[in-house]
Amino acid sequence: MGLERADLLQIYYYMRLTRAMEERTRTLFLQGRVVGGVYTAQGHEATTVGAAMMLRDGDCIVPQHRDLGMQLVRGTSPRAVMCQWLARGNSPTLGRDGQIHIGDMHHGIVPMISMLGESLPVACGVALTMKMRKRSTVVLASCGDGATSTGAFHEAMNLAAVQKLPLVLVIENNGYAYSTPNEKEFAIQNLSDRALAYGMPGVSVDGNDVFAVTEAVGHALERARAGQGPSIVECRTFRVRGHSEADKADYVPQELREAWLAKDPIRRLEQYLTERGLLSAAEQAEFEARVKAEIDDAVRYAEQSPAPDGATVAEYVFAPDGPIAIIGEPDAQNARYVNARDRRTGEPFNTVRKTEEVVGRR
Repeated sequence: MGLERADLLQIYYYMRLTRAMEERTRTLFLQGRVVGGVYTAQGHEATTVGAAMMLRDGDCIVPQHRDLGMQLVRGTSPRAVMCQWLARGNSPTLGRDGQIHIGDMHHGIVPMISMLGESLPVACGVALTMKMRKRSTVVLASCGDGATSTGAFHEAMNLAAVQKLPLVLVIENNGYAYSTPNEKEFAIQNLSDRALAYGMPGVSVDGNDVFAVTEAVGHALERARAGQGPSIVECRTFRVRGHSEADKADYVPQELREAWLAKDPIRRLEQYLTERGLLSAAEQAEFEARVKAEIDDAVRYAEQSPAPDGATVAEYVFAPDGPIAIIGEPDAQNARYVNARDRRTGEPFNTVRKTEEVVGRR
């Protein structure tokens, strides 16, 4: 996709930042300072960072739990991530979740859903909104290989295809759905082949090759922007650590692990850059120092941030009762959407124009 040196160095930076942040999070977990499940994506960096780097302003991502790289590229700060892991009161979830279930709608990041696969219908909803509002923006969603066997995946892909939604799905196939290997998950050779059943294009690429990822995702995004509908990009990669830090992953054959470790995505990109004179030893050291300084700062900031206020525990549980609330017939519980009216104005609610105005007032 015509990546310049500056683009490649930016990708290299985010890949290193992603891995270093997850390594620090793992250390904090082992020290007992992070409570709960820690899910890392060591080995996925070329897929997550490479895919997100092809997006434009106004695009949205609907990530999964191994997509820290996507979140960082799209604007989530290291400070916000560390506040989240340490469950501080100023974290993205205001201390209500000490794991990576975060999002930032100001940056077009839809919060992830733990039930993997269930986020894909949400991605379709966002993409449908873009289409209805005639925008040139797109949605980049992701899931793992295991999620492709869920009903939500199939329903979402069928809807996306029928409606020709501006949606690109990246399947991060790391070979295992928790501990279940591919051959016990599905009978097909390539997960991208599933795209054919829905009438959309699909392609499988080496997810540890950032150039293969950016090329495939870039073409799929341009196709979506042009109104040609959704695509599936399967990125074959490897999960170096277990499903979570509680999983030793001793079910992975050692020879398979060693083969994938030899294809480490960061080392591959680093080798490409150094062999072509695009990255010097001094610049590598500068990147390392920059990443360490940012993470040190993020941890200090999180440690100095306040704990959640227990008095607010019931807040942000239910949506506020405001102008967006709608009623229709006298018995609101039995109201149909086509008859619904805005509670404040009494005007019909069932038009795109009216919906935009009501949402905008909130």
